[in-house]
Amino acid sequence: MQMLVTGAAGFMGSWLVDTLVAQGHDVIGVDNLSGGYVRNINPKSRFILGDLRDPKVCELATKGADVVYHLAAYAAEGQSVFSFDMINDINISSTNRLLTAAVNNNVKKVVFTSSMAVYGDAPTPMHEDLPRAPVDPYGWGKAYGEGLLESCNKAFGLDYTIIRPHNVYGPRQNMADFSRNVVAIFINRVMKGMPPLIYGDGEQTRAFSYIADVAPAIAHAGLVDKTNSHIINVGSEEVTSVKSLAHLVLKTFGSAIEPTHHPERPNEVKHAHCTTAKSEKLLGYKTNHPLIIGVANMVEWAKRLGPKSVKYGLPIQITKNAPPAWLNRVL
Repeated sequence: MQMLVTGAAGFMGSWLVDTLVAQGHDVIGVDNLSGGYVRNINPKSRFILGDLRDPKVCELATKGADVVYHLAAYAAEGQSVFSFDMINDINISSTNRLLTAAVNNNVKKVVFTSSMAVYGDAPTPMHEDLPRAPVDPYGWGKAYGEGLLESCNKAFGLDYTIIRPHNVYGPRQNMADFSRNVVAIFINRVMKGMPPLIYGDGEQTRAFSYIADVAPAIAHAGLVDKTNSHIINVGSEEVTSVKSLAHLVLKTFGSAIEPTHHPERPNEVKHAHCTTAKSEKLLGYKTNHPLIIGVANMVEWAKRLGPKSVKYGLPIQITKNAPPAWLNRVL
């Protein structure tokens, strides 16, 4: 089958391309390289350099595709609280244009990589039957994408599966980002001899999920009919605090540095982790890499790549209550 992967040069997208290529599929990747890297592009795939906000790019990319895996997004949940336009101008508009082209080109199925941000501050562990209740613009943008797919299914018969991964990390994650990818941020800072920077008390809990476990599950979602019209959480159930993560990264490096704390960020959900029984049943998901192993693997990769200068990306549109570390660019 011919597969299209959006965000193919990014972290999760490139791992997904590798998985699909290894399975023998004809894979086309599209990316504008705003957050991805040429080094991530699989040479056995076909690659389109383009922006999904351009209808012509979407038309070209979806032509002949059987399944579309839509991962491309500006995935800055924390920053979205202070930069509304990026959700509408990037995430929502690109999804609109991609699904328009997918319907017009008779794509059979779309696998949409959503986010656990759609759950908002729901009780944990979060399960797929909970209502959508985001607390930030990024989550609302993902909720919009989910709703649009449901609408396309009813109106045009477009099959879909919605994947809600949670806190995915691993090699190829962007260490230059300032507001997202906490594992990568901690590793990059420690490589520079700087302490991990924690917002708030560090008692926030997450279930960090290793990319080599997540990518095959996402790939499988597009290959079987039993996932059609389903929302599926994908990721680990190993819950840890942000403070514990910081100490694990330091221990992995053999560093005696202590983390530093900054004021908590507005709208940050305190506890966020999900049930994965549904992904185990429908996708064969299994956590093969506990956090201690995944972090060790990522540290070894990061050492080979070397520390990166932080890129501050799109501007902060609202400075009120924005983290001083972002505004002062001290990361």
